Amino acid sequence: MRRIRFTGAIVLLLIISAFAREPVDLQMITKIKQEGFKNSQVMDILGDLTDIYGPRLTGSTHLKKASEWARDQMDNWGLANAHLEAWGTFGRGWETERYSIEMLEPWYLNIYAHPKAWTRGTDGQINGQPVMITMDDEDFAEKFAGKLNGAIVMLSTVRDFEAHFEAEATRLSDEELKEEYMAPDPKKKHGRSARYKEYLKWRKWKKKVNRFLIEEGAAAILESGRVDDGTIRVMSGGSYKTTADSALPTLAIAVEHYNLISRLLKKEVDVKLVMNVQNRFLDDDSLGYNVLAEIPGTDRKLKDEVVMIGAHIDSWHGATGTTDNGAGCAVMMEVMRILKAIDVNPRRTIRIGLWSGEELGELGSEGYVKKRFGDRKSMSLKPEHEKFSAYYNIDNGTGKIRGIYLQGNDAARPFFEAMFAPFHDYGAETVTIRSTGSTDHEAFDKIGLPGFQFIQDPIDYFGRTWHTNMDFLDHAQESDLMQMSVIVASIVYHTAMRDQKIPRKPLPKPAD
Repeated sequence: MRRIRFTGAIVLLLIISAFAREPVDLQMITKIKQEGFKNSQVMDILGDLTDIYGPRLTGSTHLKKASEWARDQMDNWGLANAHLEAWGTFGRGWETERYSIEMLEPWYLNIYAHPKAWTRGTDGQINGQPVMITMDDEDFAEKFAGKLNGAIVMLSTVRDFEAHFEAEATRLSDEELKEEYMAPDPKKKHGRSARYKEYLKWRKWKKKVNRFLIEEGAAAILESGRVDDGTIRVMSGGSYKTTADSALPTLAIAVEHYNLISRLLKKEVDVKLVMNVQNRFLDDDSLGYNVLAEIPGTDRKLKDEVVMIGAHIDSWHGATGTTDNGAGCAVMMEVMRILKAIDVNPRRTIRIGLWSGEELGELGSEGYVKKRFGDRKSMSLKPEHEKFSAYYNIDNGTGKIRGIYLQGNDAARPFFEAMFAPFHDYGAETVTIRSTGSTDHEAFDKIGLPGFQFIQDPIDYFGRTWHTNMDFLDHAQESDLMQMSVIVASIVYHTAMRDQKIPRKPLPKPAD
């Protein structure tokens, strides 16, 4: 009992110390908690976005419908200026209408597979014994010339994997959070991993083989999946650009089924496959769109300044994109709903952005930043750049917030330490100087605007749901999503209310 009291006293002193440096409105946090925990709608939002509108590949019909729904939903909550805004030219949309692939000989198997995005269909049913080409076939052009017309080609070989003896769903341990908190070694070189180098080698080889297959008149390509247990990680197999040639019909196959076919071919057993893939390209509208809405500022001097939150609304097409990134969208929409429901009157304008094109290189957020704030290459800045306070992003799955990455912004540390102090009992307290990347906050950070991504528990994000055919609502963690919504709502509210904007790092040099 003494130890408990002593620990509690230390926590209380830390909270008081943080509050002394940065004002924290505990009454407002209580209101946010009550609305976010007792009247939460985050799972309803996520369920509608994913179950009803499904996969949301950029440029697809489903993304357009989902974006319109999000706009209308936020308009119904009373948010201002809810609209779809073009960020620039995207290219061709794409979607799959139906597909099947079966093994008929030596016995029947309904094969687990999924078409890769921006690849064409088969123009009806095709069948035959597949032909295997591996990276060991250095003289593949000579070996297979004149033999592949109408062929189904397999472009890799058996991939070994081991049984999973540890749980795939995990939370960050105290040791991992402590390591995450520590500043990175400035002398440590962050080179490409051996696995990534192998991937680059594979991609270069595959590009060369693809050209050969098109010239030879091959009918379709089969590739091995990269996740075990029937899970298929499926992304793009072609290009969304309007000037690009259509790629051959390409399916990602569950690794267990792919390995089976490979072993049969190696044993010279006759294998007969039959497949039918119906995909279509969408050329009616080449623009890309983001969803925007806001709660206007009320302070006479500060209302033109902006605080932003966001997440990417696009997804890959193998499932409904629940953890990547329907969860982020649902949380950020719930944040806006909470703030509107408790009738906040922020000094600065609070704006939400649901970005498209993130999965293809953060296209939507980068287009928005270039349009509103300035050009990253030349660092030619627009007036709105000066009136921007901060951007907060969610894009690491369904796991609860454990802290935040400062992106090297030391001056912002006191603010975030104060903001997380009331949430230590919810497991959120790590404020690290480290940076993270590969999502939409980078578009803001790169042009000198404070842009932040939260530290989240991984759950089974990379092991099971990231870009896979298993990313459905079943993997969403409701209590974690509620915790995220409340924490983000508190941080964005305080950002909008403080006297000064969030401190900035020095402006980066022009990229060109």
